[in-house]
Amino acid sequence: MGTENSLRIGRVQFGGVTQPVSLDFLPEVVLGDYVLVHVGFAISRIDAEEAELTYRALQQMGMLEGELPGGEPETAGERL
Repeated sequence: MGTENSLRIGRVQFGGVTQPVSLDFLPEVVLGDYVLVHVGFAISRIDAEEAELTYRALQQMGMLEGELPGGEPETAGERL
């Protein structure tokens, strides 16, 4: 985690892809937390079980198709 132009930035990993996201809405998150991300902003901190359930629900609805490169991630959710 770091700052960029006074914004708190973290890197999240999802589906084997690592992306920077703004953590300004969630000052309490720390390395290893799972977060929900919308348009580049972490909007909610969730536990590992909720991350797994959310991932499986998105997968069942077909909402991950075209979003992830190649295979599925080893763990669900987006993790700092």
